[in-house]
Amino acid sequence: MGAKLHSQYARLITTGGQVLLLLVAIQIQEWRVTLGCFSLVALISLLVWLSALRRGRAIGDTPTSRVASAAQGQVELLGYGKPDDSGPILSPLRPRPCLWYRYRIERRDGNSWRTEESGESEACFVLDDGTGQCTLDPHGAEILPRKRETWTEDDRRYSLWLLLPDAPLYALGEFVTVSGITPEEDIHERIKELLSQWKEDRPTLLARFDLDGNGELDMREWELARRQARREVAAEVRQAESRPALNLMRQPKEGYYLISDIAPNDLAHRYRLWAFFHLMVFLACLWALGHFLTHGF
Repeated sequence: MGAKLHSQYARLITTGGQVLLLLVAIQIQEWRVTLGCFSLVALISLLVWLSALRRGRAIGDTPTSRVASAAQGQVELLGYGKPDDSGPILSPLRPRPCLWYRYRIERRDGNSWRTEESGESEACFVLDDGTGQCTLDPHGAEILPRKRETWTEDDRRYSLWLLLPDAPLYALGEFVTVSGITPEEDIHERIKELLSQWKEDRPTLLARFDLDGNGELDMREWELARRQARREVAAEVRQAESRPALNLMRQPKEGYYLISDIAPNDLAHRYRLWAFFHLMVFLACLWALGHFLTHGF
């Protein structure tokens, strides 16, 4: 949950790191330090520019699919957010029904704020576009919610980000349809697991299959146990295969996984602006480095 580096955190770290490097260069005023700091700022801006540019292009260049006809693989979906069968979850800090939340609690430390606690939900939720439903797994997703609430009480500052039910929802990620068909090897594995479970409860196992009451299972009695295990697993498989196929969106092995209640055109515009800003910073650093090397420090 805390391992993912989300967009706003990444922006805070990169921009804050660049400002810190520039302050170090100004304070120390030694040519090696200045050269190193400006080089690092330029490198950070180059990496952020490329990342934001790719994200903006991925959003702008991927056509919107419909759930009912979406191809397997990387797709873009646009619909409305719904809770899954378990219902909506409750957000912390200010409890209210939602699809997803992120929160942060900070405590005043002099003139700055220090994070005391943070977290986010991991429950799945659903995107419905009218032609079908797709379950969104938030694990590994870069989630960009429009709704943010921030308030201060005493020496603490509280921040809460929410995705709300029935709000427009955009998702870009790997679309897969999971059918109820169970592979044969999984059936055999499930039979082995069931027999192992029965062996752990030996009194019940003997009561069911020890026909001659001698306290042991012979070959014939053990074959009866295996046949019963096959019948029970077959019943489980039939029940699973009778359920409708599940459409799922998840983090792809390659590419981006974005979820937001912001319109895709607005998202792409934000990434383009962010890319443009860091391109300007990169070019400014290159100009400064050239000026320092040509005219001295």
